[in-house]
Order: sequence, then C-alpha cells, then structure tokens
Amino acid sequence: MKVLSVFGTRPEAIKMAPLLKKLEEIDAFKSVVCVTAQHRQMLDQVLRRFHIQPDYDLNLMRTGQTLPVITTHIVNGLTDIIGKEKPHIVLVHGDTTTSMVAALTAFYQRVPVGHVEAGLRSFHRYSPFPEEINRTLTSRLATLHFAPTETNRENLKREGITENVFVVGNTVIDALARMTRSGFTFRDKHLRALDFEQGRWILVTAHRRENIGEPLERICRAVRRIVSTYPDVQVVFPVHLNPAVREKIFASLEGCERILLMEPVEVEDMYSLIKRVHMVLTDSGGIQEEASALGTPVVILRSRTERPEAVEAGKAILAGSDEEKVFAEASYLLENEAAHARMSEPIPLYGDGMASDRIADILLSYAREKGLPYKKARP
Repeated sequence: MKVLSVFGTRPEAIKMAPLLKKLEEIDAFKSVVCVTAQHRQMLDQVLRRFHIQPDYDLNLMRTGQTLPVITTHIVNGLTDIIGKEKPHIVLVHGDTTTSMVAALTAFYQRVPVGHVEAGLRSFHRYSPFPEEINRTLTSRLATLHFAPTETNRENLKREGITENVFVVGNTVIDALARMTRSGFTFRDKHLRALDFEQGRWILVTAHRRENIGEPLERICRAVRRIVSTYPDVQVVFPVHLNPAVREKIFASLEGCERILLMEPVEVEDMYSLIKRVHMVLTDSGGIQEEASALGTPVVILRSRTERPEAVEAGKAILAGSDEEKVFAEASYLLENEAAHARMSEPIPLYGDGMASDRIADILLSYAREKGLPYKKARP
C-alpha cells in the first residue's frame, strides 16, 4: 500500500514523524514523503532530528508569501507528484494551508485522503485564521478521519461526518514519548546557561496570524508588566521566524531585563523547556497539548481554542490577547500556589502515545477492505 504523506510546517512535522517511523517499520507500506516547506528553517530542524529524508521537496517558502501564492504552488507541484507516484492514499495533518490544499489536490485526482488530527473546531471561521476553514474543508475532502479525542469525533458528527471516523489519540503524544527523557541536557547554549532553580520561569510563544499587529503588542505589554511586578520571574521567549512577528516582539521586548528573546528551539529542547518552567503563555495549539501532558499550566493567548479538553480539565486558561486579562491570569497562577499545583498534574487528555500504531492498523484494514496491494508485516 503506497502512502503519500504531505506536510510543510514544523508542528506538522513533529506530529507526523512518529507515524512516518511506524509506516517505515511495516513491510505492508511503501511510505513516500513530500514536504512543501511552508516553513523552511523550522521544518528542517524537525526533519533532521527525526532523521526524515523527504522524497519530494516543493521548497515553496518565499519572503512575504501570501496564502494564494502558497495555494497555487502546492496545487501545481503536488499534482505532478501524485500523478507520478499514484499513491493509494494521501495523508495530511491538522489545519495548515498545506494540508487543505494537498487534500484538495488529491481529491482532484480521485485519491483518498486520510486526515490526521481530524475534528478540531473553534466554531469561528476567522479564529484561528486560516486554520479553522482549512481543517473544516479538509474534513469534507477526507475519506479517513483520525480524531484525537471523543470531542473531535462529536464535532465531526455535528457536521454530518460519521463514516470512517476513528478516535486514536494525538500523535504529538507519540512524539513526546520518543523525545522526552530524564537527565536531558539542552542542546541550545543559551538554554544551557539558564538556571531554572533560581526564581520562576515563564515560557512565552506567539505567532498566530490573528495576533499579529496590535494584539501582539498587547501581549508584549502584559509580559513586561508581569516581569516588572514579580522580581523573581524570568521569561524565555523563542521568537517565530515570521518577520511580522519578529518586528513587533523585538521592538517591544528587546533589552528588557529578565526577558530572553531567542531563536526557535529544537523539539527536544522545547519539550524540556515546557517541563521546567512555572507556566506557559502561548497561542500555539500544539503546546496546549504538550504542556497538559507534561504537567505545566498554560495561559492561552487566544479568545477561543479548538482544544477545549485542557481548559475543561482545568489545565489551561483562556486569556485572549487583552493586556489586562493576560496579566491577571498569569498573576493568578503566580500568586495562588494551590491553583498552580492543581494545574500542574500531568493528565493524558490527548492520548497514550500509541496513536501512530492505531492509525497504521486502520490503514492496513482499509487496504484489505478495498482490495489494495497488501502483504503481512514480517513477524
């Protein structure tokens, strides 16, 4: 069974890597990998770490690229690849423009699509933008839906999608299981130099399109207030490579005492960082999942989330991008030890680290059901 996996960003690569490794282990699969490089440098970090060598690289990242340009390049490049490889199924992940366009391109050539991390919804078309519409359209195009949680399955059911929906857990937990270990030493020299036993550390990340501009300025003002109000607090802020993000963050926070601005960190460093800090302030979706598994409280820098499980379980707080709200929620966790302790217990909200195994089993069953080329794996 020939499986073509298509992804283009760092988060997709992290979450697809365990599944790609699983497919490589099973003789019944011929795994073909195409990256679009929607994020070039940050994607390459993950490919190196997981020892993934793509068969195809569209290398489409350009300075100032727009969504229409990304869309056009993916359709043109992937059409030729699908035509050449003739895969039995195309796997896409999550909610990126790469995923939606790859699913559409596969549909145009009547190739079934498997959607990994299916069924996440914020129920607001512009938040996050363009991710909410990307994942909704991908669900309409997909044949197999690999949902991380029961909530995701119910979301699909509300939209009339009930066939071939499988609750498998999130592959990000598979990646965590592979990448976290005790006694880990940071690879990044700046992180190695930090003393996490001194004071309380906060990890901050922000990059969402809807936060670029004034919302990001408000977030930065809140971070400055937190540090100035609590003398024992220090901040580490890996800054996304998007020029619009970097301009705002460096203009607001560069040179501020006890705030370390640094380049994006590799996946193992990020997992260890999440585990060591007092709390995380983020607009990232993946970090919400990772932090809940690692037992680190999260203040979500968005007004809504497509991952409500952590909020409902009391492991994350929605704060949006309002300066007062972000400052208030961070202060609550800094001043209320009991609340912080309650939020710091790791719980398996998003899976048990076996999602890739389940997806591989479902793909094998699908191959048998459809009479696709299939052979048993080696004993």
